[in-house]
Amino acid sequence: MTVLRPVRAGNAFEETVERLLQAIKLGVVAPGDKLPPERELAVRLGISRVTLREAIRALSDAGYLDVRRGRYGGAFVTYTPPAPDAGDLRQAVNEMGKADLSDALTFRLAVECGAAEVLAASDLTQDQRAVLRRRIAELNEAGLEDYRRLDTAFHLSIAELTGSSLLATTCADARSRVSDLLNAIPMLQVNLDHAAVQHQAIVDAILAGDPDAARRAVVEHLEGTAALLRAFLS
Repeated sequence: MTVLRPVRAGNAFEETVERLLQAIKLGVVAPGDKLPPERELAVRLGISRVTLREAIRALSDAGYLDVRRGRYGGAFVTYTPPAPDAGDLRQAVNEMGKADLSDALTFRLAVECGAAEVLAASDLTQDQRAVLRRRIAELNEAGLEDYRRLDTAFHLSIAELTGSSLLATTCADARSRVSDLLNAIPMLQVNLDHAAVQHQAIVDAILAGDPDAARRAVVEHLEGTAALLRAFLS
């Protein structure tokens, strides 16, 4: 849960809401699951439990969380991404602005290429290899309702496996900037099949220890996503 990192003291409440909302929208905590225990979460975020409770209450009031009391209680995620819709995609792009969209896509390309190159150049342990294989297997087996969440988990795992918290959080931020857009893209089976081939190419390059091939595979995949965005906006 790289996104659940310490917040700055000056805007503790606002940044806590931002961190929790990022974890929810990226599917780090899946719909129906609950956030980590209050004590653990407060330590992760570097905040008081009072601030954490205020943030959770705000997200509960906004409909993102359901707070339940008692032995089996906790803060449960109630948010589910809206169904893909090209109209919502156009609206999201209009709200963001085409210049900011281009900037966000460039940012994502740079950091995800960097993460894949770094990981491919690393001496991977068997556990790291197993995590990467498990992530792509889960994605390949995902139903449409879980696809975007597991796609995010796959992409973020590449950065997380580098061991660099800065790189992992930057990749999470880059993904967050385009998550609403990606969620709005209608999911076409031919595109999902194509993406599966590209994902496998990324994994194969990383496991083979080939940074150049890993970078090329990520570029091809993310440029394909950008092209799909443009197609639904034309």
